[in-house]
This record gives sequence, structure tokens and C-alpha cells, in this order.
Amino acid sequence: MEHLLNSTVKQIEISGIRKFFNMVSDKKNILSLTIGQPDFATPEHIKYAAKQAIDNNYTTYTHNAGLLSLRQAIAHAVSTDYQLNYDPANEIIVTVGASQAIDIALRTIIEPGDEVLLPGPVYPGYEPLIRLSGAKPVYIDTTDSDFKITPEKLKQHITSKTKCLILPYPSNPTGVTLTKNELKDIADIIEGKNIFIIADEIYSKLTYDTTHYSIAGINEQIRQQTIVINGLSKSHAMTGWRIGYILAPSWLTKHMLKVHQYNVSCATSVSQHAALAAIKNGVQDPTAMKHSYQKRRDYVYTRLIDMGLNVVKPDGAFYFFLKTNSNLPSFDIALNLVNEVGLALVPGSAFSQYGEGYLRLSYAYHLETLEEGLKRLETYLRQYNK
Repeated sequence: MEHLLNSTVKQIEISGIRKFFNMVSDKKNILSLTIGQPDFATPEHIKYAAKQAIDNNYTTYTHNAGLLSLRQAIAHAVSTDYQLNYDPANEIIVTVGASQAIDIALRTIIEPGDEVLLPGPVYPGYEPLIRLSGAKPVYIDTTDSDFKITPEKLKQHITSKTKCLILPYPSNPTGVTLTKNELKDIADIIEGKNIFIIADEIYSKLTYDTTHYSIAGINEQIRQQTIVINGLSKSHAMTGWRIGYILAPSWLTKHMLKVHQYNVSCATSVSQHAALAAIKNGVQDPTAMKHSYQKRRDYVYTRLIDMGLNVVKPDGAFYFFLKTNSNLPSFDIALNLVNEVGLALVPGSAFSQYGEGYLRLSYAYHLETLEEGLKRLETYLRQYNK
């Protein structure tokens, strides 16, 4: 009966990141720099808050939008950190990770036939959700502009069918971000048009040489057009707790809340209590992680440059996107790395057609692991360049 299934679902493939990781995970003596997951444990005070929540029987449904106390804490945090002002009563929704936030945002604003703009290369989680909503993903090639959307490129891709622009900065897989002035240039083009902005800012706490700025903070008109998505997975090493959140004007959240309600009812109550502790008492938790990531980034960057590789130095997140300088498909190169030197990197083709010719290296690993991984990469390059 497989022929009776939703044709769009059948056409969607498992993420290229996971597909490659699963393919090589059972091989022996493989050093993997593939997964974008913090290598830090969730801080103890957050785990303690979750245990207390269980002991206190905080295990029932919460408000569909999430605990009011958590939404209040989020409102205070984003006001303090990013100068964004959202009413916790009706402009914030706590979600099951940032992924579910993206899903309900798209399902709320998209209708069949719409077009959604996004930079290429880009995280592979957006396109399937766009297609499931009946829209068409339209990629903007950023490979010749240091992986940044520029005003000129944006103008060239806007049509009468454009409904949304996705701004995922800091970026997975490239690590680059946009400055305040660069965001203002984009806002000048979008402002007043019937186009939404989804600003995926899940890596906002992990910026190194610049301060994160949200496009929603530019002016009130842009705020009305913008859905900000964030969460605790990267900032507090809480990937498995699945807590994200949406910030948007109340006229929009009231509709997203309907999709959210029928999708999951509410985010997990115990995880919400853990998130409350993370935001209220763990303000400094991301700092140590960030310093460690920056140290790793600087080390990896120096080593890659010394190897003669063409890389853009990332401003945030924990990824390098390496140009391969080879005629082979990136998947074949990634497989060769596994087979010849026991190193796993993600083929760039996992991040849209514009990722072809690149490999993604995650530096969310201990420095000793990175040192060994880069030794193996250097060994491979020496063999390749003979």
C-alpha cells in the first residue's frame, strides 16, 4: 500500500548528515567530526531542577504556549541579551526544540505555491518542511559572497510568489553570521513587503568576534514581519531536552499556537522546568563553552590554513566549511577520507546543491580529538597532492 502514501513525504530523504553518519558509524577506528552537538554535559543545576520537577510531580500538561514563568524568563533574557521586547503572555511559544518551531512557523504562514528564500549552502532541515507545507524552496547561492546573503542577491530572487525569507545566522554549516549593518540592508528590501522573515538564531550565544544582533530589533515594521526562533540546545548543551521557543507579534503567535496545540499540545513539562533553571540561573553557562569553542576554532583555522585549504573563518556556531578543490563529488571525497585515513566529515552536498565541492567539519569536540582528526586530514591531503 506504499503507493497510497503522501507523495511529498515519499520524495523526502533522510538528512544527508545523518545518512553519512549512519553509514560510517559501524566502521572500526573511525574518528568522526560530523555531528553538531555540544560535547559538554548539561550543567548540574539544570539536571537538578529536572529531578526536582519530577519529585514535585510537575509532570502534567502545561499551558499550550509553555509555563508562564518560563516565558517570562525568556522575555527577560532576550530583552537583556538582544534588546528584543516580547510580551510573555501572548508573543512567546515554548516548542519542542527549534525544529518544531520552524515547522509550526512554516505551516502557519505558507500556502501551496508560495516560495521560500534561503541561503545555499544551508542546514538540510528547512527544505523538507517547506515542501511539506506545499511551498517551493528557492536557494540563493552565497558561495561567492563568504556564505552571506547580500542585498543584490536577495533582490534577484524575490518574485510575486515569495512568502518568506529564512535567515539562519550564525549558520550551519558555514559558521558565518551577519552584522547589524548587513541585516539592515536586508531589512530595507523586505520592509513593507508581504514577506515574512524566519530568523533562526539557535547559535546566537555562540558568536566569537562580534555581538549577535537580531533583525527583529531593527524597527517595529520588521518586527511585525519576523518570527525569531531560538532555544537551549546549543547554548546550554541541552540537545536532548528539546526546548526551543518562538518570538513573534501576538497577531501571529495566536495562529501558530493553534498549529502547535494540535501538533504536540505542549513542550515536555520536566524539560520546561529544566529550561527555567537554565535561563534564570545559568546565565554564565554558555560562557565557558563559548571560550572553549573559540579556542578550538582558532586552532582548527590555523591548521587548515597551514594545510593550504580555502576556508572562511566562522564567526559563530562550531563548523568549518572546507572547499575540496577536487573534481570528485563531495560524498566520494568524504567516503575516501573514511576509507583511507579513518576520518569522517560531512559531505557538502548534504547542505543543498550549493554545498557540493565542500566538506563540513564540526569542532564541537575535545581539542585532542580535533588534533588527531586534523592529522588524519593532513595525511589524506598529502596523499591526494602527490
